[in-house]
Amino acid sequence: MEILSCSVSFVKSGIRVSFPPFNFLQFVLIFLAFITKSTSIHRDFSEVPYSRYCNDVVRESPFTETQLLRDDFLRLDKAVYSLGNENPQFNFNPVSSQVASFSTREAYETKSKGIVKVNAVLNLVGPGIIDYFSGNTPRRRLRLVKFRPPRWEPRTNVGAGFRLFGFWDSDFGKLCMVGSGSVSTLTPMNVVFKLDYPNSSVLNTSLINGTLQSITPSGSATYFKPISILGVSRMGYNYTYINKEINNDGFSIYDDMENASLSLPDARTAYKRGICSVITWGLRFELDYNTYDCENVSCSFITVGDETFPRFLSIKVVDCLDDGKVRYILQFSNSTYGRGMSFYPLTSLVAEGVWNKKKNRLELVACQLFDKMSARDCSIRLAFSLPSNLSLQNRSSIIGRMWSTQRKNLGHVSIYSPANLHSRIKGASYEYSQHKKITNLCSKTLDSNTKGKKETYPDENSPNLRFDMLVKNKKGQMAYGYASPFYIGDRFYSSFSMIEGNHSSINEYINISYVMSFTTRGEFEFGGKIPGSKMVEISAEGVYNTKNGVICMIGCKHMPYEKFQKKRSLDCELLININYSKRGSVHGSIKSTRTRPDPSYFEPVEFGSSSITTVQARESIWRMDLEITMVLISNTLACIFIAFQLFHVKKNPEFLPETSIIMLTVLTLAHMIPLLLNFEAIFIKNRKQNVFLGTDQWLEVNEVLVRVITMVAFLLQSRLLQLTWCSRNDNENNNNKNKNLWEFDQKVLYVTFPLYIFAFFAHLLQLQASKNVTFWGELESYFGIVLDTFLIPQIVFNLFCDTRNMVLAPSFYIGSTIVRLLPHVYDIYRSHSSLWFYDKIYANPGMDFYSTVWDVVVCFGGTFCVLVIYVQQRFGGRSVLPKRFRESFMYQKVAVTTQEG
Repeated sequence: MEILSCSVSFVKSGIRVSFPPFNFLQFVLIFLAFITKSTSIHRDFSEVPYSRYCNDVVRESPFTETQLLRDDFLRLDKAVYSLGNENPQFNFNPVSSQVASFSTREAYETKSKGIVKVNAVLNLVGPGIIDYFSGNTPRRRLRLVKFRPPRWEPRTNVGAGFRLFGFWDSDFGKLCMVGSGSVSTLTPMNVVFKLDYPNSSVLNTSLINGTLQSITPSGSATYFKPISILGVSRMGYNYTYINKEINNDGFSIYDDMENASLSLPDARTAYKRGICSVITWGLRFELDYNTYDCENVSCSFITVGDETFPRFLSIKVVDCLDDGKVRYILQFSNSTYGRGMSFYPLTSLVAEGVWNKKKNRLELVACQLFDKMSARDCSIRLAFSLPSNLSLQNRSSIIGRMWSTQRKNLGHVSIYSPANLHSRIKGASYEYSQHKKITNLCSKTLDSNTKGKKETYPDENSPNLRFDMLVKNKKGQMAYGYASPFYIGDRFYSSFSMIEGNHSSINEYINISYVMSFTTRGEFEFGGKIPGSKMVEISAEGVYNTKNGVICMIGCKHMPYEKFQKKRSLDCELLININYSKRGSVHGSIKSTRTRPDPSYFEPVEFGSSSITTVQARESIWRMDLEITMVLISNTLACIFIAFQLFHVKKNPEFLPETSIIMLTVLTLAHMIPLLLNFEAIFIKNRKQNVFLGTDQWLEVNEVLVRVITMVAFLLQSRLLQLTWCSRNDNENNNNKNKNLWEFDQKVLYVTFPLYIFAFFAHLLQLQASKNVTFWGELESYFGIVLDTFLIPQIVFNLFCDTRNMVLAPSFYIGSTIVRLLPHVYDIYRSHSSLWFYDKIYANPGMDFYSTVWDVVVCFGGTFCVLVIYVQQRFGGRSVLPKRFRESFMYQKVAVTTQEG
């Protein structure tokens, strides 16, 4: 105990004061007792009096220490809420995802029979929460001011949380609770929550209704209008409807399905969720009304409100039991995408069902949540199966039917999972049905001459058969998507299970089927006008020649639904070619085999790969390493060559005045501008990288080294400029002949300045169409070309000065020129290489002018400038001019004298 105790002492004004030892274990026990007491005191979470607001619903009763809590006790998952509508059951938001969840934290028996004390938490998540709880106060004609937006955009969906306590009457299914909560940083609000939650329920009584109300007076800062909550019961549910329907053989009409159904996978391999591992949360189905006879009757299901022919059905899982029984919420819509985590009651069904092991199908009985007449209808039946055979025109891995037992004259609605869905059940096979058509249309393409070609193409085991693609039509309109094998031979393709790399294939011709999907950015002409953000899906099958890298296929385009259209339609008159070229790059085309007058005809569409193969990825990483090394070496050499010039002028200080100030100023500015524009890269850690790596620490270190070396070059160049400037001024005082040197530099400025200005604006006009170009980015690129032509001011200065001195050290002007020309030589090599790379590090277009034309011009121009400087320093500054121009300079140099007489 001595170890756990301590004494405290301190010295003040020379007097030592000691406190008695304090036992640390006693402190811990007292602290735990305080926490326990505090928890007991605040167990009710609120000072709101329960009896005042809830005694008329469920009378308050003393509770015992006997807990009744279990996982599904008074629980609501993925419920929905409606913000203050007069008829909330008809006014839930059909677009936004407004999700409510209610979970019990503690439940205790009370001394009153059937009454349970409950502590719980209620959460609401969705758009408009802050505005709603803050009263949505309008502006009072305040002057609008501009503000700087935050660095990070605020979250769209903000949650409201409430801690509640109350009592539940299990006999009558009434729950009343009081408590408090808040939204974001708003003032806490006191609330009362009432919920009808029966002790047990069946399908048509499983709907749970509740209301959250403010207990503060209307007009106060924390008042809000009532919020209605709607969910499905999770407690005491009985599967009575499905058992009754199975006993009545109500699903026998589904026995005539054409495709035999697969059995359900072993529950252990399906994460112990049975059919819910296949027909799972968020799965979307397409509806086909081909057999839906609506003559002389309404064509609208009662269950889908006012929507005629809803096109899509999405699944939301409520329960999944080990014995194969399930509960779903079925959401109908005309939208391609589901409505998030919530559901819209007027267009939803709640269903219960079971997986029939003998028939290999899922059988469901469904009830509408409620309709506008407040009448529940449980006459809807659904059945789903898993086809064992797939083909070009039938690729849905899950199919089903929906019908009504009370409206037999309406027939059946067919249900299909998305045609190219990649979730496949083990045992499904693919049937190739287009052999004759492929032979007629693809024989020349597949048998193209491969003599002399020694290239290796992806085989059937390569993940490179899947690629992201960029699609472009004749009008230049763009779309982006992907292409992936569906089945290769009789085996389902999965890029995750394929062997990495390219291998020689034993079979020359391989049967192959493909999935092609792309989404348009704007209007896209493709057999009709497709609006932006719409998805186009194509199913294809054909033959792959592994010897020449050619895939030729017949394709089916899934046509978009039209208004009041009853049947799904396919355009199977497509010819698709995919060509693998050197090192894995891909290009291809999609053509229509129809004639031009046909309304479904379209001009050929071309596509190319926008992703990389594994070989290209390895080569790209190697190239990044190489380019980063080249950048470091180039910048280091630039510093060394400037140092050589400093040593040269130190040995020959008389040469300093004849160095062009304009040239040195240009060099100094050209090194300074990149530092100013990228200086924050040294200090800001969490910045956007130009290149993505699994770990970018090594790249960040190299970026800092590049900045540091560039700064060293700038300081050395500044020192050279300073020495030249000082020597020019000193010599001006000692030798009047050097006064003309400043005039020569002034003339150099007159000659070179228009050239640099012209180059700058020409480059701006060239890239004016690019939206990503910024002024500062172009300024950085501009000073790259200034560095490439740094010798021009010295050449012009030598013409005026006509010096024969070795002003510039050969190591400086030759070495610096080589450093500037090597990136352009490398860029010429890179532009003719088919290798894919993540980004340009060495020879970066953001740092200079890089194109084939500029590369050639700069290389020849730099070499020419080196030769001119060499000749000038050996034979004189004007030696590079024709004789008659040299004579004109001599005449201008002769001084005119007058004789006084």
